[in-house]
Amino acid sequence: MNRIIKWTAIGVGIAHIGVLGHLISYISRPQYPAINFPKGEYSSYQIEATKDGYRIQYRANDPRVLESEKSLQHAKDKRGLFGGSEYRGEYRRDQYTMDGARNLGGGVDAEGKSAKEVECLIADAGARSQGAMAGTSIAAGAIAPAVVGIPYIGWLAAGWATLLGQRVGSDLGSKVGSAFNDC
Repeated sequence: MNRIIKWTAIGVGIAHIGVLGHLISYISRPQYPAINFPKGEYSSYQIEATKDGYRIQYRANDPRVLESEKSLQHAKDKRGLFGGSEYRGEYRRDQYTMDGARNLGGGVDAEGKSAKEVECLIADAGARSQGAMAGTSIAAGAIAPAVVGIPYIGWLAAGWATLLGQRVGSDLGSKVGSAFNDC
């Protein structure tokens, strides 16, 4: 009987050590969930696992935006009096979606304005500048000579007329520029 108790105690001890070893290896081994990502031609994922946890970054349509860069350079020799040359260069960078459609500015800049709004602001500034220049020229050529002959204040009235022409030209240029640039 002594022998049976002895072998039973040895067997229970070995089993106990085995169970403890299994539990220790199970606890020290990190457990990750099984995630099946859908795989496609343009999908990508990145997994970063540490002791503290894990982070998964998945993109179902990567790259979302494709870029195209074109450069056109043209140099033309002039055979003139001074023999100079003409250089014309153009650089264009476009973004496309996967379907092939050109990206027309769906994103926003640092101030929260879309590319279309920024383009409209730039077009408006140019149109105002051109309108102001045209209004000043018309007022200085047509109105100022008529009012400069007013005694004592003619010189002042000519300045006012020129400034009024500048303001009206700027406002008119803004309206015309908005209509032509679809803003």
